[in-house]
Amino acid sequence: MKKITVYQNESYKKLGDLYGLFFEDINHAADGGLYAELIQNRSFEYCEIDKQDYTPLTAWDKSEGVKWDVISDRPLNKENLHYLHVEAEAGAYISNAGYNTGIYVEAGKKYDFSVFVRADKESVVSISVQDAEKKIYALDRLVVEDTKEQWKQYSLTLKAVGTSYEGRLVITFEETGVYEFDMVSLFPQDTFMGRKGGLRRDIAEALMEMKPKFMRFPGGCLTHDGSLNDKDRDSMYRWRRTLGKVEERPTWRNNWRYNQTLGLGYYEYFCFCEDIGAKPLPVLPGGFNPHKGEGVALESIGEWVQEALDLIEFANGSADTKWGSVRAKMGHPQPFHMEYLGIGNEEIGDGFFERYPYFHNAIREKYPKIKIINTAGPFAVGEGYDVGWESAKKYGSDLVDEHYYSSPEWFLANMHHYEDYDANGPKVFLGEYASWGNTYYNAIVEAAYMTHLERSKAVALACYAPMLCNVDYVNWKPDMLWFNNHEIMKTPNYYVQKLFMENQGTDAVRFEKENLDEVIELTDTKNLVGDIIIAGNDIEGKIWDVTYTAQDETKTLSDIEICDNTEHMLYRVEQDAEYSLEFKFQRSAGRKGLKIFFGATTDSRVQWEFGGWDNWDCNIMSLVNGRGSTISHRIFHVEDIEYVLKLEVKGREIKTYVNGVLYNDTVDRLPELEELYVTASTDEETGNTILKVVNLTGEAKQVQLVLEGEEKHLAFVNALRGCALTDENELGQPQRVSPVTEKQILIDNTLDYTFTPHSVTVLVFA
Repeated sequence: MKKITVYQNESYKKLGDLYGLFFEDINHAADGGLYAELIQNRSFEYCEIDKQDYTPLTAWDKSEGVKWDVISDRPLNKENLHYLHVEAEAGAYISNAGYNTGIYVEAGKKYDFSVFVRADKESVVSISVQDAEKKIYALDRLVVEDTKEQWKQYSLTLKAVGTSYEGRLVITFEETGVYEFDMVSLFPQDTFMGRKGGLRRDIAEALMEMKPKFMRFPGGCLTHDGSLNDKDRDSMYRWRRTLGKVEERPTWRNNWRYNQTLGLGYYEYFCFCEDIGAKPLPVLPGGFNPHKGEGVALESIGEWVQEALDLIEFANGSADTKWGSVRAKMGHPQPFHMEYLGIGNEEIGDGFFERYPYFHNAIREKYPKIKIINTAGPFAVGEGYDVGWESAKKYGSDLVDEHYYSSPEWFLANMHHYEDYDANGPKVFLGEYASWGNTYYNAIVEAAYMTHLERSKAVALACYAPMLCNVDYVNWKPDMLWFNNHEIMKTPNYYVQKLFMENQGTDAVRFEKENLDEVIELTDTKNLVGDIIIAGNDIEGKIWDVTYTAQDETKTLSDIEICDNTEHMLYRVEQDAEYSLEFKFQRSAGRKGLKIFFGATTDSRVQWEFGGWDNWDCNIMSLVNGRGSTISHRIFHVEDIEYVLKLEVKGREIKTYVNGVLYNDTVDRLPELEELYVTASTDEETGNTILKVVNLTGEAKQVQLVLEGEEKHLAFVNALRGCALTDENELGQPQRVSPVTEKQILIDNTLDYTFTPHSVTVLVFA
């Protein structure tokens, strides 16, 4: 008999704030997404720095009878320099296209319109939402005063008489005149919690329903990729610049190649966290940009450190402190009770880790209760990872922010990744992770991995990433929740995260499995046989003196001229378990280096990337069905000089050498399945016991569930099951993969239960 026994009174880990959310303005997650503003480029600030094809008139159009220009000689304020100058004939109009297919209005709903105007005489303009056929869905009129020299803000409420997904905001001039416009805005009144100028309700509610313990913001690479000067258009994300009245905030280049209005700024992030019951977990730049290798001078780091201290005061200080008073004036006199603060994001290189101690020591001295989060690069292994952990241990960081995106096969091969971590050292904050894809298979593999996260004494926090994606503005896949301008789609990954978050519990408790110890190997490919292929990585160059050695026999292979990314077949390894490849290489043009593929078959290959990601990396990556997992990382910058490169393979052990120096030494582990993935917890607030079970096999598992301890009578079951592994949710079919519920009765604290193939099951015993 297969059996799981849960010892309800034997807690071995406080789960604390384990599961939360990660927010970054990527994929238009904020503007055009969570931030409910319907007007795109509302202040005419778009420019080519944001995106190559942007202009100050992006998303705007005009009719005949309008002469217009975007100027800046008499701006609304010092942060909002550009505005629209219009000379219009009677009956002419200007319009804004919004995001996606247009502006979404729903019959019967109300919308708040506002605009700053200067005009040369009193006149009337009509404000409407129309579609391309000029059908009107909402209409009102606005009397504009003769202000000439002074800006005046006007507002009105539009009520939609119909529903459209393709609306345009149209400003029609009922008489000839000269006008100047800035901060043209349209918000639904039906926002999250009814907040004026607030958040899109359906997205925000979907996140609140997950019951996250924390939310990490504002990024991601958004945090640290940019200029060190906070006045520059392409500045790093600097929290102080996101405060104050919306019309007085700057707009910036978003590093994901669009504009961000900062209407959703630090104050709004804190308020949103409070609204959804999540602890705020902000992440600040550490004065270093790894994308460019640029850092603020150490003698000037004090300004950046003070910025971190000021953020803590803004969040937690009383209303009579300098920054606490700023918070209070914005509408929140009570502190936000921030507990966590991250410094840096995916940092690699000495530049960041030279600067981190200045932040750490100052925060620890002034605010000893704040949990300080260090960073450990963008991969689950390697040089950046090791340096981050060494820094965290040296200075006593409370947590280390780890990031990795990998194939499902990597997760299956590394389920026990955290077993040998020191439970008494800095804790793991798995701040960004996902398997490559939004299929049902991806989601249930992630669920299996989460059972091990929950059980590990070293893991304190974890959040899937990225969180949001607008279907028409995709920078990154996969993502947890997708949307267009009028509907949302919850992925299978979303439902897995939600099941684990809302059923977290307070204490992980001991359990035992009986007759459930089978480990299923998914492949018998023990050796890395297959093609050896070489390609440039956006470069030109050559390789020569190429030799392949196996079983004490050396073969000389052809020299190759490298051009761009063209792949060149070098050799096919038929059965050799041990072999080596050696050659000379020199780059003649370009910024990166080479990709050397080996063990290449129809569905998998291993890649040695020499001079990858902006010429920072010497990596080994395992690719399965095109989905990559970095299994070794070293920092390396390829130069225009001659190199001797060598690859050694023994079974699935891999070593690389650069000019005779060992750089990578790793193993490409094979995926395997545990018979069942299990974790158990109790909730001291409800008295409930929670059992999470993931069955990744294709067989049903009949298991006797036994609770030792307090008597329970009912099991409330939430499960994902009955889906094909390739199933995905779509905007047209958002419920294809979604949880089912049932109720079971226990007899003598025992329940016989069948876990269906390919399922995620959460049982709450009450």
